[in-house]
Amino acid sequence: MSETGKHQGVIAYAAAYTYASIDDMLQKAKDAGEDPFLIFLDNVEDPHNLGAIIRTAYCAGAHGVVIPKRRSAGLTSVVAKTSAGAVSHMKVARVPNIPSLLKDLKKQGVWVFGTAANGTTGLYDTDLKGAAAIVIGSEGDGMTRLAAENCDFLVSIPMKGDLNSLNASASAAILLYEAVRQRMN
Repeated sequence: MSETGKHQGVIAYAAAYTYASIDDMLQKAKDAGEDPFLIFLDNVEDPHNLGAIIRTAYCAGAHGVVIPKRRSAGLTSVVAKTSAGAVSHMKVARVPNIPSLLKDLKKQGVWVFGTAANGTTGLYDTDLKGAAAIVIGSEGDGMTRLAAENCDFLVSIPMKGDLNSLNASASAAILLYEAVRQRMN
């Protein structure tokens, strides 16, 4: 039964992770008296990236992480381990259509910030206070066209050198903690 063969003589059955809903996340923000702060992962397929982003989102005080039902890592034991247990505390929703949900959130007054190497707004010129959703694209291709079209701002991280992008979890950490910094003032 052990996937790794390293079971030390003990195996436990547990219920599968129950995904949250967007309404759960919005209610969590409302109950805390805070503006919604949501993280959308557009086709992030590496479970290590997903786990690291969930951990960072939890530590940064985000109200939830949203992943698509298809073309995305799901909540697995690798994600749980990489998140250092944050997956047990962070609300994660799995939705059929990220662009449609972004459109709905915009109607509710949530500003949508997508990360893009060719973004038109610099990170340090971006106001991340207030109701915000941050969209992180996939490891290789970035955000899908439809997700990018539903962003209010395409934000670029200042880059030096010959490379033009960062790892998805590194990009998420930079944006999340810029939002934390701004919200502290």
